[in-house]
Amino acid sequence: MTKRRTPTWAEDSEVRGGGHERPYAYEQGNQQAYDQGNQQQYQGQQQPYGQGNQQAYDQGNQQAYGHGDQQAYAQPGQQPYGQGHQQSYPQAQQRQVGNESLRQYVQNAPPPLYPHHPEYDEGAAGGRQLTNTGTWRFNGRTSKYLDQATFQIYAPFDPYAQYTAVEPEPEAQEEKPGYTLPAVPESAWSVDTRRSRLLGRLILLCILLVQAGLSLRLGGTAFQDEALYIASGHYELDNLLHGTKLPVDFAAYFSGHPKLYPILAAVVDDRFGLFGVRVVSLLFMLGATGLLYSLTRRLFNLRAALGAAALFSVVQSTVVLGNLATYDAAAVFLLALSAWAVVRTDRMNALAVLLAAPPAALAFGVKYASGLYLPTLVVLAVITAHRHRGIRALGRGVVLGAGTVALLAVGYYFSGPLGGISSTTTDREKGADTAATMLQHSAEWGGLLFLAALVGSIAYVLRARMGEMPWIGGETTGRWRRAALGLVLTGTTLLAPAYQINLQTEISLYKHVGFGLLFAAPLAGLGMARLVGPHFRHPQLGILLYVLTLVFGMVQAQERAHSFADSTQMIAYMRTIVDKKGEYLAEEAEVPGYYLRDKTYWTQWNNTYFMDYRGKDGKQYAGAGAFRQAVRDGKFDAIVMHGAISPATYAAVKEGLKGNSRYRLAAVFPYTSSYGENAYRIWVKR
Repeated sequence: MTKRRTPTWAEDSEVRGGGHERPYAYEQGNQQAYDQGNQQQYQGQQQPYGQGNQQAYDQGNQQAYGHGDQQAYAQPGQQPYGQGHQQSYPQAQQRQVGNESLRQYVQNAPPPLYPHHPEYDEGAAGGRQLTNTGTWRFNGRTSKYLDQATFQIYAPFDPYAQYTAVEPEPEAQEEKPGYTLPAVPESAWSVDTRRSRLLGRLILLCILLVQAGLSLRLGGTAFQDEALYIASGHYELDNLLHGTKLPVDFAAYFSGHPKLYPILAAVVDDRFGLFGVRVVSLLFMLGATGLLYSLTRRLFNLRAALGAAALFSVVQSTVVLGNLATYDAAAVFLLALSAWAVVRTDRMNALAVLLAAPPAALAFGVKYASGLYLPTLVVLAVITAHRHRGIRALGRGVVLGAGTVALLAVGYYFSGPLGGISSTTTDREKGADTAATMLQHSAEWGGLLFLAALVGSIAYVLRARMGEMPWIGGETTGRWRRAALGLVLTGTTLLAPAYQINLQTEISLYKHVGFGLLFAAPLAGLGMARLVGPHFRHPQLGILLYVLTLVFGMVQAQERAHSFADSTQMIAYMRTIVDKKGEYLAEEAEVPGYYLRDKTYWTQWNNTYFMDYRGKDGKQYAGAGAFRQAVRDGKFDAIVMHGAISPATYAAVKEGLKGNSRYRLAAVFPYTSSYGENAYRIWVKR
């Protein structure tokens, strides 16, 4: 029970009416409200409360306070006290003390907020009785109050007042919704549902079919690099299986390890020929496009992924590499696989990023120029994990870098010296091509995709997400992190042109540009999606970008594929005149060396790039002079040239043939290339 203070008037025997206590009874529906503007005043007269709801004392309409006794109005229809007239009482001194005490209590009491009725309000009039202590008992129970506010108000009037706390009702468990909206990927304005994923895969299949068709339509005979890599693979395979001595040290001048891709190409060539090896390259490029789609979808969203795959699949480098039996397609695929592993493991343990190390190291082994893009993979590992790990993401980059270097060190230890790394990559002989020419060609081959990547990078920095569904929230990464991602991926496109500008040579630039475009493609896809806008507001812009990239890619790939001479007729004729005893001079000597390896040895073919020769006159010759003197001396049994590859050597050979009775012009086979009309000329020793 709580302490209470009984007011003075409650001790007044006259108020009690001769031993009968007169507490305030609260009828159902007629609660007495004490507010500032309607207080009961007892100054010799008693005024009833309320407008239309008068205070009743006892059953029916009762009027309390008489001269020592209780006047009750219980007869039906009797006028309640207080309507239209007032009842006067003598001014006894003891009564004045009680009234003054009641007035002070009412003025100091807190205003009631219409409290709940105690339990006994529900009892009938006949079921209640006045207790000896001056409180009411209903049906044998002392009154109880169910809330603290009511108890504090009525406790001074009720000696048996008890506060009974009501236990709160158990909270209703929130029903789980029938479905849950997934988290929105960065920069997304849609939610990838099962239907959208299926539709995306169907569109990706169409993109891959277009890419395959563009590559397969190129065709043509083997060009110099293809013939070199496949033929060397056959010799390397014989060396591994049978211990046959290599004709030359291919590792000394190859731009990739001769025991990796060349052996794969040789195995396929044995069963399916040149076309089969080219199909393998096409599969590598299709795989790179598929991995690009997957990693872009994880970085951004489905629409950006489709845009990235669509643009990358039709650029000149992608189409051409899908038709060439060279290192490049395998290297691009391995870089794409490593980048995919980096992005895919961004939320896993830091050691999981080591899954990206083997394909990265293998990409370098397949083609040394891939090492130019290994730092991009390391930085990408840090940026993609920074959102979830913060500063600890730096450890992820260290783990990937250390793992890749360790694998390369082990590979170098077991493979031995690789002179090709310096001769073809790190210390390559400088050429005479200008920076303006290389920048112009680089812009032609990948400019549209690069511009789309710039648009995507800028839009991504300014706004992380565009919302078709604004009620879907989701955490977005910071602006600095978005800027770093755009700078790294888009800036990687410039690595190959910058490196070859330093070397002043444009050799293989058309292939190396494609490596950088692989990394810029995710931002290009995002830029394409931003051009289209939410709800496909401007689809014509996306269609225009794709069609322009497709047209440029088709035309440039066709020109590149037809820049090589068609050697079909030349090979057919040379097969009739060569044997394993003669010595032959040929422009692009690798081509006949590959096609005629069953009738000749590799060392029987001399190329037209460089030569040291001691003439029959005892003098030592080098360069163009060596070729001229060798022809005059009749060193070669057959000479095959067209002048497009080595014009200086071709001119020297023609000088050696003038007035030379040792040779005769045996055949001329014209061909048409993207550079114009030309012809193979074959001179045979008499």
